[in-house]
Amino acid sequence: MRAVDIIIKKRERGELTRAEIEFFINGFAKGEIPDYQASALAMAVLLNGMTPQETTDLTLAMAHSGEVLDLSDVVDIAVDKHSSGGVGDKTTLVVLPIVAACGLPCGKMSGRGLGFSGGTLDKLESIPGYNVNLSTEQFKQQLKDIGVVLTGQSADLAPADGKLYALRDVTGTVPSIPLIASSIMSKKIAAGADVIVLDVKTGNGAFMETLEDARKLAKLMVSIGELAGRHITALLSDMNQPLGFAVGNALEVKEAIDTLHNGGPADFREHCLHVAAHMLVPCNRAPNLGAARQMAESALENGSAWEKFRLLVQRQGGDVSFVDQPERLPKASLTETIPSPESGYLSHIDARLIGEASVALGAGRAKKTDPVDHAVGFEILHKVGEYVEKGAALFVVHANDLQKLEDARKQALLAHQFSNSCVESLPLFYN
Repeated sequence: MRAVDIIIKKRERGELTRAEIEFFINGFAKGEIPDYQASALAMAVLLNGMTPQETTDLTLAMAHSGEVLDLSDVVDIAVDKHSSGGVGDKTTLVVLPIVAACGLPCGKMSGRGLGFSGGTLDKLESIPGYNVNLSTEQFKQQLKDIGVVLTGQSADLAPADGKLYALRDVTGTVPSIPLIASSIMSKKIAAGADVIVLDVKTGNGAFMETLEDARKLAKLMVSIGELAGRHITALLSDMNQPLGFAVGNALEVKEAIDTLHNGGPADFREHCLHVAAHMLVPCNRAPNLGAARQMAESALENGSAWEKFRLLVQRQGGDVSFVDQPERLPKASLTETIPSPESGYLSHIDARLIGEASVALGAGRAKKTDPVDHAVGFEILHKVGEYVEKGAALFVVHANDLQKLEDARKQALLAHQFSNSCVESLPLFYN
């Protein structure tokens, strides 16, 4: 076989065989197939799609391109959650400590930012010393010892996906349902999760902009998971405005800390509790969603979730004084509060524009080698449906460059639209 023939076959809308997919993925993982050919195949998949069988074969090929973790000697049941990407989505930082405090061990391997969507690892690295590069043995030992782990994808787990993930971010091939589904599910299968809760975003700030596409992605991932013998739950959540207020790495860590102290924005807190409840029930920690929700709320109220987060940071080498005193986290040199240009009901807050403006400030990457500025970003102070008076604070820009601040201000103003008549608030989740 030749890689170029496989690229041409997909370019011409052909259906790839399992053998062809395995040949290409194994060659790419070993460095025998170069980045430019993998980028070409990714673009062909983006343009022409994949059948469910092709997507399943791609998922399993990436999962088995490295080690497949077995956690049965560490925990009785391994649970994981995944978000398909969004703006202001720092859910993992709160949900994992909540479920761990409820007696459910939770080990998660997260990724970096993709396009306009922030990455959990970039947020965690706002905390000085936090190690996102645990080995497989360190991952298992920590899960056994303290019941919570939050690290990057081990080089030994789904290495083909790790390489392809980085390429997709900089080649315009992120919003492909087969590539998103196979990337997410290959990591989950390789990481040894028995129970997986998927948070599939939909809206202008998600890779799946329509509810129809989000349902399609959710169904595909559930199908892949079930074929692999996993218990899968897929939630559909709204991303037509940023989740919470903070957008940007250190800003989002601060907001997560506030939420773990039983505060935080109402929409973000509710989102975290909903996801946590859906993790607790299938793992037999609660008999139903109502009881699970009460357990999750108690973990926030009694401080046990906060203690789990603190222990997590400490165990992974982070300087705990920075989470005990979050004002010490990276801080931008320039901060500007932008007043509302008019009075009215907020009818639209374009999360994608906010995400793209945050990347332009330095909170994300235009190419995979770009450094990340952990201090910059936004505080989006209102939600769709709220009435805002002219001159009232609309949002805050955090920047380290005056020109970038001015550009970000303009883009974030464009993202806010007003109406003279009442506007309904947006749902957090869809049925």
